[in-house]
Formats: sequence, C-alpha cells, structure tokens
Amino acid sequence: MPFSADRNKTRKNFLLASLPDIEFERVQSHLQPTSLKLGQVLYESGDKMDYVYFPTTAIISLLYIMENGSTAEIGVVGNDGILGIALFMGGDTTPNRAVVQSAGEAFRMKAKDLRDEFTLGGVFHNLLLRYTQALITQISQTAVCNRLHSVEEQLGRWLLLSHDRLNSDTLVMTHDLISNMLGVRREGVTMAARKLAARKLIKNVRGSITILDRRGLEEAVCECYDVVNNEYNRLLGRGISRTFG
Repeated sequence: MPFSADRNKTRKNFLLASLPDIEFERVQSHLQPTSLKLGQVLYESGDKMDYVYFPTTAIISLLYIMENGSTAEIGVVGNDGILGIALFMGGDTTPNRAVVQSAGEAFRMKAKDLRDEFTLGGVFHNLLLRYTQALITQISQTAVCNRLHSVEEQLGRWLLLSHDRLNSDTLVMTHDLISNMLGVRREGVTMAARKLAARKLIKNVRGSITILDRRGLEEAVCECYDVVNNEYNRLLGRGISRTFG
C-alpha cells in the first residue's frame, strides 16, 4: 500500500512545495518520513544509492574525500532541494560522501519511484533539472571561494548557506566539524569566528554559533554567497529562504 506523507510537513521542502497538486499527490504517495541524526552518513563515495532524500529541517553536506582521508565540503542540501541527483542524471552512485550536518527531518523516495516520476517529463522533471544546475553553481562557487578567499569569508559564506536552510539562528556545530567542512585548520576557523564575533555578527560559544546580525554578515562576506543565491532565484523562481512552504 502506498505511503501517504503528511502534506504540511512535505510542503516544507521547496521542490515538493512547488509542484502542482496533481503531481504533488502522485509524488507524495512515494515519500517516507525519516529522521536524520547529526553525523549520519547517507552515502559513501561509490555506494549504490537506493533512495533520494528531500530534507525539510535537516541539512546534508556533500564532502569530497581525499586519498589521505582529509575532507572538504563541496555543497549543502537542505529544504531547498534533493539529495541524490545522480539517480536521475544517468547514474546510481556518487563520488562524494553525504553526511548529516544538522540533524532534522526529511522524506526519502525509492530510486525506482524517482526515476519513474522523472521520466514522465512533467513539472517535477523540470524542477529537478533546474535544481541540479543551481547545485552545480553552488559546488563550482564553493571551489572558487575555497581557493581565492580568506577563511573568514569562507566561514561567513558557509554560515549564511546553513542559516538559509534552518529554522533557527543557532547552528549546533563545533569548530572541528566546520574545519572538516571547509578543509582548513581548526585554528583558522577559531580565529575567523573570533573576528566575526568581535564585529558582533555572530555569537560564538562552545559547540554552537548564533547569527546575531544577518544583514551585516551578508555585507561582510565575499560575492560567492550572492552568486549562488541569485542563481537559485533565477532557476527556481526565488532565492533560498528559511520560510519555504
């Protein structure tokens, strides 16, 4: 028997909320609610993907793993989109690790159901393609930012991207975890956080960072955040927002 996901909760994901009623009802019947824990690995590099995920309150980091074990985040997926684009782009594995950056809720969908829906060529199909292009922009801009900009600017960009996908001003995240995400030394993250805190943009306490001045933080970071957000707006009809649905 098909599972019928809670409509209001499902609509907290922007892609799902953007579907017309007929397609939404059909897609919704294949969705299963799931709770995601901090640090939970959803995919390892090379794993066959059995499900895609539509986060509603969770945030998932896409990490590239080097041969020596070091990591760097190349993108984040939250209530703006879908985890598992390879499944409708012609593959069933990914070269990246997908790990839960912020615990929360999501809906998952079986790979076969996703492919079947995608091949129908409706609004869902087009939304997934446009989201994929937006995600590629985020990944590309992250690479540029990590190469050319200071750790303080990288941290600011990362905080804004995470903040957009949360319903809270506080991110539960240690400097060790942030350093793994950014691919920089922990000491660099600590120094960058202190500088942002000294400007009263954030409150930095052990194990969490609270954004105090969102507008000020946007003005303090490099252009990379705006490039990504503007592309989401162009392709999906609106910029990233913490008030999806």
